[in-house]
Amino acid sequence: MTDPSRPSFGIMTAPMQVDYHDIVRVWREADTVPHIEHAWLFDHLMPIAGELDGPIHEGWTLLSALAAQTRRLRLGLLVTSNRFRPPAMLAKIATTVDIVSGGRLDFGIGVGSRPGHPLARREYEAHGLPFHDTAHAVGGLAEACTVIRRLWTENDPFDFDGEYIKLTGAFGNPKPVQRPHPPIVIGGRSSATLRVVAEHADVWNIPGGDIEDVIGRSALLDRYCAQIGRDPASITRSIYLPVSYDQPGTTRDAIREATGAGFRHVVLGLPAPYPTGVAQWVADQILADAIHSASA
Repeated sequence: MTDPSRPSFGIMTAPMQVDYHDIVRVWREADTVPHIEHAWLFDHLMPIAGELDGPIHEGWTLLSALAAQTRRLRLGLLVTSNRFRPPAMLAKIATTVDIVSGGRLDFGIGVGSRPGHPLARREYEAHGLPFHDTAHAVGGLAEACTVIRRLWTENDPFDFDGEYIKLTGAFGNPKPVQRPHPPIVIGGRSSATLRVVAEHADVWNIPGGDIEDVIGRSALLDRYCAQIGRDPASITRSIYLPVSYDQPGTTRDAIREATGAGFRHVVLGLPAPYPTGVAQWVADQILADAIHSASA
């Protein structure tokens, strides 16, 4: 994805409580700001903050539209809920976005909402989607990563008889632009998810929070990699950090902590409404200091 010797920085615009044209404006501007290297949406079907009956846009459809209107940014969903779409269908959707973008997709995926989240079940029940327990969700994620990679890379149809996924004559054509396949970004912090990360991910993303907990989760991932004989350094560490327009110094401090702990892929969450020129503001007020420190 990026040069592992230096941090890369991106933005995330949650597509809820906001107009489509506002997101397009921010992404188009970010596409012209070199310090911003990637841009992200999230994957929810109903709002998880603000007015619960407010507007929200479907992530993959919106991502394809944004891919067609940008030229440089890498892009993705942080992260897709594996519970929303059958994995073989998701592989086809992601392939299409990779083609539309000219090979700029970073494929983000995770188990979906946490069972303990107060709004976790609402969007599943509202759309007729099953909400399985955590063990089912994690097992399904591992099988999905296997199936999706095979659909992206294998030239012949195959059957898959898993515990959670069953396919007959599965085949992907066309293939993604990127070879062997788009980078796989798995998001999550639970120990069960980290085992899937160790086996399948190119990038691991964790929501920000207490930095000591983040560091501990990263160390746990190192141990899981060692158990299966994988070099932990082969997985880029990514973190999501919220942006404060009023107190940018708090965001700069969080970036310094995260990059100092080995997180070289930083996603900055932009709250809506988005100020005019917000992408350049991020570069000037937040990223200039971090980039200067990294190159010093």
